[in-house]
Amino acid sequence: MTVIIGIDPHKATHTAVAISGGEEELDRKKVRANRAQVDQLVSWAEPFETRTWAIESADGLGYLLAQQLVAAGETVLDVPATLASRARLLSSGRSNKNDPNDALSVAVAALRFQGLRRVQAVGHREVLRLLAKRNTDIGNHRTRLVCRIHALLSELAAGGIAKEINASDVDRFLEAVHPGNPVEQVRYDLAVELLDDIRRLDAQLKASHKRIRQAVQASGTSLTDLFGVGPIIAAMLIGYTGDVGRFRNRDHYAAYNGTAPVEFSSGGRVVHRLSERGNRNLNHAIHMAAICQLRQPHSDGRAYFDRRVAEGKTNKEAIRSLKRHISNAVHRCLVTDARQAVAGIPSSPVG
Repeated sequence: MTVIIGIDPHKATHTAVAISGGEEELDRKKVRANRAQVDQLVSWAEPFETRTWAIESADGLGYLLAQQLVAAGETVLDVPATLASRARLLSSGRSNKNDPNDALSVAVAALRFQGLRRVQAVGHREVLRLLAKRNTDIGNHRTRLVCRIHALLSELAAGGIAKEINASDVDRFLEAVHPGNPVEQVRYDLAVELLDDIRRLDAQLKASHKRIRQAVQASGTSLTDLFGVGPIIAAMLIGYTGDVGRFRNRDHYAAYNGTAPVEFSSGGRVVHRLSERGNRNLNHAIHMAAICQLRQPHSDGRAYFDRRVAEGKTNKEAIRSLKRHISNAVHRCLVTDARQAVAGIPSSPVG
């Protein structure tokens, strides 16, 4: 008899409920989220020889616990929060919202719903996701500081610096400024401090780009063969896609990354609009690849865009079509890379 153990994970505690194939509750366990959490849960579950763990949001709050269970040789399924919530609300009995009932709903959802993703041990994809996220965070922080220094410089001298800021331009600007009162002096000092912060972030960005280039090259991905996809975008695509095998086909992948149009139809009038759903990090990476292709007059992407416009599509509609076209190419590369990895065929590294 296979036992399903549903887990409702939280920051401080994890609640587990074991059920039989007939949805009968067999036992429950609550542990604190600490270094002993996996040992305690596995020890408690030893009487259930044939068992499968089901964790709500195994990529969210349950991420660490799911990975620890996988490392311990356990079978773990990822149950989406919406599916677990639906199971709880549709149940005939325990519909009250509490940790044991939530864990029971997770177990029931895993028992009744076929096709849940099996959690795999993280590898190079997670490395690239972490590096891509760190690179984005540094870039966003630098952008905020640049906006602040722009405002300060425009208050020190009329017009400020009317272009993209770099450290040498700010140095020359500040050399020509001579504060005439305490307020201007404070603005001047703050601008100097912000400039130091920007220089520090520039150095961090440079180091971040180097690490990403090395990590992408080590992955041997074929994504960088696509026009407009460099190491940074490749790291985002690989990292935020995760296991490409969880997508049934390229259409499912396009829906996940937000490049599949959404239908808005009524009264026989069929209209498709730009989707605002899906993983926005993936969507941003695909958008940047599309813009790179559009800027090159002889690229395949530019030719594709021009054909769509000639067919009567607006520029926005043509860009949307190009992004979907790139999404299909990305999916094809990721699937090919995954198959080669399974077959043990080394991909040729891209410099």
